Amino acid sequence: MTLAQTTTIAAPDGGASGLADLLAATLPTESRLVVAWSDVRIDGGLSHTGNAPRALIARARGCLEHFVPDTADAEIVDAWHDTGTHIALAARLTQPLAPGSRVAWLELARRTIGATLAAAQAQARIESLQKSERLQQALYEIADLAGSGLEMQDMLGRIHQVVGGLMPAENFYIVLYDDIRQTLRFLYFADQRDPYVADPDVELDVDEMGTSLTVALLQHGQPLFGPSEEILRKLNVPRDPSHGPDSADWLGVPMRRDGRVSGAIVVQSYLQAARYTHEDRTLLEYVAQHILTALDRRQAREQLERRVDERTRELQQANMVLQAEIIERQRAEKLQRALYRITEMSVTAGSLERFYADVHSIVGELLYARNFYIALLSPDGEHIEFPYSVDERDLSRESRPLATGLTEYVLSTGAPLLADRATIADLEAAGTVRSFGPLAHCWLGVPLKRDDTVIGGIVVQSYTPEVSFGARDQELLTFVAHHIDGALARKRAQEHLKAAHTELEFRVEARTRELESANRELRAQIGERVRAEQKLTHQARHDSLTGLPNRVVMLERLDATIARMGDSQRTGFAVLFLDLDRFKLVNDSAGHAAGDEMLVEAGRRITAALGEQTLVARLGGDEFAVLVEGVGDNIVAEALAATLLAELGKPLWVAGRELFPSASIGIALWEPRYRQGEDMLRDADAAMYRAKAHGRDRSVMFDEEMRAEATRLLDLEADLRRAILNDAFEPHFQPIVRLADGAVVGHEALLRWNHELHGPLPPGEFIGVGEDSGLIEQVDWLMYRRVFDWMSRHGDGYVSINVSPRHFHAETFAERLLRMLDDAGADPRRLRIEITEVALLEDAPRILRMLNVLRNRGVLALLDDFGTGFSALSYLHRFPIQALKIDQSFVAGLGGEMHAESLALVRAILALAGTLGIDAIGEGVETREQRDILRQLGCEFGQGYLYGRPTPERPVGDA
Repeated sequence: MTLAQTTTIAAPDGGASGLADLLAATLPTESRLVVAWSDVRIDGGLSHTGNAPRALIARARGCLEHFVPDTADAEIVDAWHDTGTHIALAARLTQPLAPGSRVAWLELARRTIGATLAAAQAQARIESLQKSERLQQALYEIADLAGSGLEMQDMLGRIHQVVGGLMPAENFYIVLYDDIRQTLRFLYFADQRDPYVADPDVELDVDEMGTSLTVALLQHGQPLFGPSEEILRKLNVPRDPSHGPDSADWLGVPMRRDGRVSGAIVVQSYLQAARYTHEDRTLLEYVAQHILTALDRRQAREQLERRVDERTRELQQANMVLQAEIIERQRAEKLQRALYRITEMSVTAGSLERFYADVHSIVGELLYARNFYIALLSPDGEHIEFPYSVDERDLSRESRPLATGLTEYVLSTGAPLLADRATIADLEAAGTVRSFGPLAHCWLGVPLKRDDTVIGGIVVQSYTPEVSFGARDQELLTFVAHHIDGALARKRAQEHLKAAHTELEFRVEARTRELESANRELRAQIGERVRAEQKLTHQARHDSLTGLPNRVVMLERLDATIARMGDSQRTGFAVLFLDLDRFKLVNDSAGHAAGDEMLVEAGRRITAALGEQTLVARLGGDEFAVLVEGVGDNIVAEALAATLLAELGKPLWVAGRELFPSASIGIALWEPRYRQGEDMLRDADAAMYRAKAHGRDRSVMFDEEMRAEATRLLDLEADLRRAILNDAFEPHFQPIVRLADGAVVGHEALLRWNHELHGPLPPGEFIGVGEDSGLIEQVDWLMYRRVFDWMSRHGDGYVSINVSPRHFHAETFAERLLRMLDDAGADPRRLRIEITEVALLEDAPRILRMLNVLRNRGVLALLDDFGTGFSALSYLHRFPIQALKIDQSFVAGLGGEMHAESLALVRAILALAGTLGIDAIGEGVETREQRDILRQLGCEFGQGYLYGRPTPERPVGDA
């Protein structure tokens, strides 16, 4: 490349860090080059060639604050602003450049540096959006599960999985607490080390578990986290090994109903300390509320079912009384008709067997005769026979020698006997009778007489307390007996043999029916059990909505396919992870039924597009996974993804609306390093998120760059955790001055990380990882402590600290901040908190309460970066804001190319602040011209490099 060429050169794989080497390659050999920049979005940075002297590096940095042009032909020095970025360049050449080449090279350098830094800014925005999307999806799944119709254990297991995706939750349990009865139940318990097996239906006495950390949490009533030994020590609870092993880190949050503790959720880690953060605590409190809602719904349903059962029983009882009255009236009518029938039947009856049956039928119309028999004395008078017997429990009554039974008692006394269970017991106790067969609850027998001689008897009996006989029934049965004995003499001899055969046939037929019925029931039970097992197996391995295989089946097939790849003759395969774009919008606008219809149609289109040989699974929500075998390279995989996108993009009518669905697809090709299907699914998922970040409706192939980026972020998070343990953070102070005379009125405390390898790092280097992992809150509290110690030693002016919106998720943030101020001996009236407009939109009532608590103690609020967010007048009027900080992007435009636009915006902001009686502070004041314009517009205060850079010691400001 010649020096006259002006084509922009892309940065190498090293990004901005390799920028100096790239530009130096276009200069004479052995030339030395330094590039320095400062940007609020990606922070400051420096890139230099390996042979650059310290003086040249210092000169480039100095030009960021004050530009001094080059004075020698063998030097190139330049500085400029580019959309909020301050850039400086210093080069020392081994030989001078021609004037034309020098101008061309400077143009080339400006374009190259600008393009490289713009790419870094875009990447920072992408990463921030990806983190927000993951968190939002997890919270949606939790809310959806809490309102689902799953069984309790299934729902809690699914919630355990979701929580495990957001924080370490291998050891997780849920406990319910009755503060009145002082009992608790472990509703759900999953632990890797504790062998305890929880029964959700068993209540445990709190007094028996007084030294348990769980009981301490329930009685304390507030979230607790940290090492279990430390928590027990703080709560003055003695350690008891019988309650399970100690945890390196323990997090528990109570569940509340109407202000009372009703249970708790706990996660713990046995291997790693400081594993849980305030963000984890907030998320766990959210989960606890939804679990409590599900339990309340279950309890309400059970109470409703009990009320329905009670009302049903009341109606049944009333119906029984009414039916009894009806039966009594009908019985009176039947009695009159039966008396005439019995009289007629005694004269015209046919066979003896038919006579017995007709008598039984008539008696059954008049009284309870389900258990009825006729007993006769044998001709020799030594035995008793039963020519007719119908009984619910005693199917066949055999002849027997005369004994002391109830029937023999009637035959011997010649008088009717009406006896209930108590009377029978008295007769047995006196030795008068002995019961044969099943015990009757009520027994009624009357004698059969011929010429005043007893020849037998008629008996009815009941086996249930609901049926009893009375005197009226006894009179009726006595009357019937008088009409039977006339026919007995004629038919007794010839019917004796016939009755014996009939009884035998009846017994055989009854037994056969019983066996056939039992056989049918057994076959039906076996068939039903087989069908139930098949249905349960299918439900456990398939999605209930689409009918597609679920994650379990997909992982099994992936593991099996990976295992078969040991054969060198086999062609590779690919996993496609597909997520429908803007699916939540469909659910919110058209309803969940429309969303379900869209999911079913999506599953059908995917299956139809790839054929039945391809495994298509629904993983949950709007996520699908596809296993395609026989894919050997990227071209084939991307072609398959294009086919899917085209098929899914066809119009779809749902709930009366024409939709044009789209999807984002991540692709992972098999490589020998894969050992488990879960690994491939994870990489395809990461590629899918990259596709969403690039604009959706496209596919992205997983590559080593994604793996490297994931590794870098993982290492940075580990470094950040170590830095928290080592307290490697400190505040740097930048003065805030009165523009009229340059007097310092306060300072802003800015966070810096003293990295063990890279030295001091500004927040932009690590803030993203800190926000994503939830560690940023711990970092802030470490810095706040140092700032308050500094305030206690320096008594002039106020100090402002930056407060992340995450802190407002904690109900006790204001109280904790004030308590830390008191512990340090600092004056709260000297403290200012800087918040962003986004923080005011999340939970306005709660944030307003916290700001009022702080304001009552003298801590005032500043609205940072005003003008870059929503800038809603309603929020300025509603919240106690003391000052607006005009974003430095507007101040930087004053006196530059964007002067007119920036001037109008700054004038409008100052007018708004003046109308509301709010102070204004201009940020990023770097030139005297900017200062003078702000003063002319009426801005009273300002801060920026013109008055001093952030330093670890107390800065001295000047005008």
